[in-house]
Amino acid sequence: MKTRLLLTAVLAAASSALADVRVGVIVSSTGSAASLGIPEKNTVAMLPQTIAGQKIIYTILDDASDTTTAVTNARKLIQDSKVDLIIGTSTTPASLAMIDVAAESKTPMIALAASEAIIKPVDAKRSWVFKTPQTDAIMAAAIVGHMAQNGIKTVGYVGFNDAYGEGWYNELKKNADAKNIKIVANERYSRSDSSVTGQALKLVAAKPDAILVGASGVPAVLPQKALNDRGYKGKIYQTHGVANADFLRVGGKDVEGAILPVGPILVADQLPASNPTRKVGLNYMSLYEGKYGKDSVSGFGGHVWDAGLLIQKAIPQALKKGKPGTPEFRAGLRDALESTRNVIGSHGIFNMSATDHLGLDARSRVMVQVVNGTWKLLK
Repeated sequence: MKTRLLLTAVLAAASSALADVRVGVIVSSTGSAASLGIPEKNTVAMLPQTIAGQKIIYTILDDASDTTTAVTNARKLIQDSKVDLIIGTSTTPASLAMIDVAAESKTPMIALAASEAIIKPVDAKRSWVFKTPQTDAIMAAAIVGHMAQNGIKTVGYVGFNDAYGEGWYNELKKNADAKNIKIVANERYSRSDSSVTGQALKLVAAKPDAILVGASGVPAVLPQKALNDRGYKGKIYQTHGVANADFLRVGGKDVEGAILPVGPILVADQLPASNPTRKVGLNYMSLYEGKYGKDSVSGFGGHVWDAGLLIQKAIPQALKKGKPGTPEFRAGLRDALESTRNVIGSHGIFNMSATDHLGLDARSRVMVQVVNGTWKLLK
């Protein structure tokens, strides 16, 4: 009798454990992309612990800004932690590498990196992959549009020598060609480099009206500082990959005047009351700063917040298809994410489809300039 009762208790416990929704999170909380990964990791602590009556268990792993580690972590979360969904990771090269893992295991993944190549084209592999950050395509169009409006005729480029830098160069070229803006220099550097003197000298010698730095996080400060040190007087643009307080803190006076597109969350308090994302952004800002301190908000944490909003919408739908921990539930999550409609996030309004696993439009971006160490909304 005791044995039977014990067996019943064990089975009940196993059944209860299976009912938990398990979410794996991979971020770059150390290494060169730490300024992206830390606010992402911090935001996980603010996500709901229960959705549709189901307990949500979050397991967070650090990839140390390393692509191989990110892939290893993804496999570990799927094989050992039995996660139903993965959120992450922070960088484009690592997120691209994780696509195969998600597809092989048929585990939905919500990436936190920018490149459009992460989700397009939506082929057999990418059918399991979604993302919340604005693509380089969306943001490059805003940058080049601003250049054209301000009479820029020539532009130089310096970016990471990886998939992030290459993706941004390709989008810059496509948009610049459409606006008859000529690219007169194309330089690259490593995320871990301590000097870009040679690249800066070549850029200055090309005498472009403006320069775009195709980099993310604190390493994006290096080219702008080098250009300033060599007397460059043209406009310097950055990507939304620098939209956090660490970039401002480390860059200081060296990044003054930088122009870039960002998600509206970063300047939510400067948006008009009519902006549909303002309320969501202000709510996130209030919660995050209440927990981590004034002026600690970054756009990167907002991407995790938006991923949380998406899964709050998707999980109730997936539960109709199967129990957590089953292939049916994971497939249901994938289908529900793809069917996302009118989810107002901190960065924009998500409307996904079978051909668009981001679902953001031009409302997901605003142009800002670094003025006195803060982000100033450009009208």
